[in-house]
Order: sequence, then C-alpha cells, then structure tokens
Amino acid sequence: MAFGYRPGTKLNSVTLSCWKCILNVSLLWALAVPEDTATEGPPAGFLGERLGPVLLWPTTGWGLRWRTRHSAHDPDTPMDDTFFRPVSGLTLPRFAGVPSFMRLPHVPLDHPRIGEVEVGLIGAPWDAGTTNRPGARHGPRQLRDLSTMIRSQHGQTRHRPFEAARCADLGDVGPNPADILDTLDRFARFYRSVRGHGIRPLTAGGDHLCTLPILRALGDGGRPPGMIQFDSHSDLYRSYFGGSQYTHGTPFRRAIEEGVLDPRRTVQIGLRGTAYDAEDRDFGRSHGVTMIDMEALAERGGADVMAEARTVIGTDPVYVSFDIDFVDPAFAPGTGTPEVGGPTSAEALRLVRRLAGLNIIGADVVEVSPPFDPAGTTAWLGVSVLFELLCVMTMPVSG
Repeated sequence: MAFGYRPGTKLNSVTLSCWKCILNVSLLWALAVPEDTATEGPPAGFLGERLGPVLLWPTTGWGLRWRTRHSAHDPDTPMDDTFFRPVSGLTLPRFAGVPSFMRLPHVPLDHPRIGEVEVGLIGAPWDAGTTNRPGARHGPRQLRDLSTMIRSQHGQTRHRPFEAARCADLGDVGPNPADILDTLDRFARFYRSVRGHGIRPLTAGGDHLCTLPILRALGDGGRPPGMIQFDSHSDLYRSYFGGSQYTHGTPFRRAIEEGVLDPRRTVQIGLRGTAYDAEDRDFGRSHGVTMIDMEALAERGGADVMAEARTVIGTDPVYVSFDIDFVDPAFAPGTGTPEVGGPTSAEALRLVRRLAGLNIIGADVVEVSPPFDPAGTTAWLGVSVLFELLCVMTMPVSG
C-alpha cells in the first residue's frame, strides 16, 4: 500500500483512514509535545522518509504557528520566538555555558529588547546590612549557577511560566560595598528604571535590607503595596547598635515610616526564635501588621494561614518577600541568622504555591549565604522558591 498521493489518482477508503489516523496523532502531539523538544529531522527508513514531515510538523515551521493559535497560552507571547526561552538541557548540558537565572537570556536595561520583558530576574549582591554572619552578597552568583537545574514546567501544576510571560535575567544591581546609603540610592534608581519599563522584578539577594529600596521604587507615587513576608524575624526594629537605622533587621520599619508599605495589608508568616525585646512586635501590631508565629502556622496549617493572608491582602497589589531563614536550618543551613523549629522545604514550597491568583507586583528571595553551605543545598532550595514565585507571578490574577 502506497502512502504517497499523485494527482489524478483516487484515494481508497483504507488510504484515507490511514491518513486520518496520522493527522489525528500529529494534532494530539501538537498540543502535548513540549515546545523546547529538539527535532533533528525525520526518522530514518522508508516510513520515516514519508511520515517524518507530517509527524514532525508540530515542532517546526507553520506547526508552531498552529500551536500558538490553538493553545491556551497568552496570544501575545509568540510560541516560535525562542529568544525569551531558557536554553534546554537537551540542547546544551546544564553544566555547560555561561550561567544566567534559569538559563534565560541576559537582557540589561539598555538592551534593544528590554521593552518586551514582563518579568525580570535580578541579582542583588549586597549584605552590608548584616549584623552577625555575612555572606549573602555571594548569594546571587550561587543561585544563578544552581538555577541551571530548573526546567520549563512545574512538576505539580504543569504551569509553564516561560510561555506565560517573557522572562529574562536583567543582571545584577551594582552596590557600593563601602556606603550603605549610596547603595540604597543606587538600588532604588535601578528598580525605578525596571518599573518604568513595565517589568515586574523577581530578585535574588542579598540580605533583607535589599528589599527596602525595591519597595521605595515600587511604592512611590500612589497607594503603597501590601506584603506577604515569609520569615522567622519581623525586621521591624527601630535601630541597631546605638541608632543605626539601616540593617537587615529594620527594612520594613523604614518602609512603613516612609509610606512605601501598607502595614494593614502586610502579613508576616513564620515568626519565631529568641528576641532582644518586644519592640518590633509592639510596633507591628500597633500599625496593623498581621503577625503569624510559627506555632500558629504549625497548629492551624498552611491552608488556613494562607487563606487569612489572602483575605488581608485582597485584590490590590502585593509584594512577596521570602527570607530563606523562614525554612528550618535542617533544610536551609546556609543563612546568616538561622532559627530552628521552622517548616520543611516541602511545606515552604506549598505555602508559596498558595499565592496563585494574587496581584503580585514583585518578589524576592533573600539571605542565602553560600559560605555557610558550600554544597549549595540552601541555594537549591532558594532557586526552587524563586521558580515557585515565578510561576504564581505568571498565572492569571483572580478577580
């Protein structure tokens, strides 16, 4: 039986049935095969030479354009524009190439395609606000390196963030390691530029003081955003060491005082550990901050706590800040101020997943300190949290 068709010949019912089967298989494959599937050409042999072009069409040429029109993906994101796609581990081994966040393209702010970026991953290599064990300035570099293990699709939700939004590595913000105030200004200017391009930032720190200039940039000129903070510390102290206003223990006090963070739409989850005094808790509660201890999280469960957080935040813009010391040090030892008694890595990931549908205008993962975990276990967890955040940031916002 010949599968080819020549003009002037008639197709019998058997041949038509065969072609229908082939077309149906290829259409199903068109919707199921990942877009980063590599195609090296048709299979060898008699059938391969005849069926190869049909079976391979979903990953080439007009087949990709058909998939764009008939898939559930954002129609504004062209499926055949590979520029904003991560390099697949099937194309280049994960241990090869120059590292970028999740193997995305490096698109600095002066790049000709910067205006197309929707979510920008940014490194904030700075820890001058650290008061005890430094090292988080090295976090972005290790996070970038380990992020090469991230693949295109979420294992549980099946969400594919790199198809839902144009994502890119915007590079690092350049700090001044000798001047805290100058660095805060540099960071704020950088993030104002990011905001001006219409890009939502996803930042890898750095210590938690890095979040203050981000909030300054995002909270300027309008109603300040709310915040969901996963952390074992409140970071609401007035000052350290006789009046030092800017440390990784004070950023959200400054943000509330400056009017760039709405305290009544701020939820802190996982607070625990010993304390100097109750000053931070008193300030938070007096200003309307919702403060949920780790004990309450353990007793109530993640679903109930996150339901409360979503109620407090509502549908207005929210920033998400994830301090890696939120997780128990058994799973995240590489951080400057660990606190025992925290959630497992699996529990932490599930909590972040419950942010889906919120109007997230930016997020960060901070306080990953490679010197205290050279093997990279903490950084790998940090990268996994970044991917979870990227997924919820690229999902539709609930009404």
